[in-house]
Amino acid sequence: MATGDFKGAKLAILVDDRIVVILRDEKPEIPWQGFWDLPGGEREPGESPSECVIRETREELGLEYAPTDFCWSREYIIPSGARDWIFVTEQPGFDPARVRFGLEGQKWQVSGLDWYLGNARVIPHQRDHVKEYLAVRNR
Repeated sequence: MATGDFKGAKLAILVDDRIVVILRDEKPEIPWQGFWDLPGGEREPGESPSECVIRETREELGLEYAPTDFCWSREYIIPSGARDWIFVTEQPGFDPARVRFGLEGQKWQVSGLDWYLGNARVIPHQRDHVKEYLAVRNR
């Protein structure tokens, strides 16, 4: 996996036919206010894409994942023109009691994939990448 310069990374945590999402804060300084987001965020200096998404997921949800937990990843260009990464982990035994919600976002939930894929308040490019993964998975 090439790790050059990138802005951040996101993680789609799939739980059978559901997905873990976070409702973004309503702060004027952040993009996509009040939209449903995937765990993840901006890179810290020297981090690889997987290190970034592992740290961000730990900070936001208190969940620990390792690179071996990821079944798919892809680099992409976000609407601002920056490069980002998305990772996917399939977690059929996901236990919501393990979540320790952090300081960012209004709330988190495990939502149905149909709800996520059809919701107008989901960050569109993230939804597109989840759809891309599901198409590969379902072949």
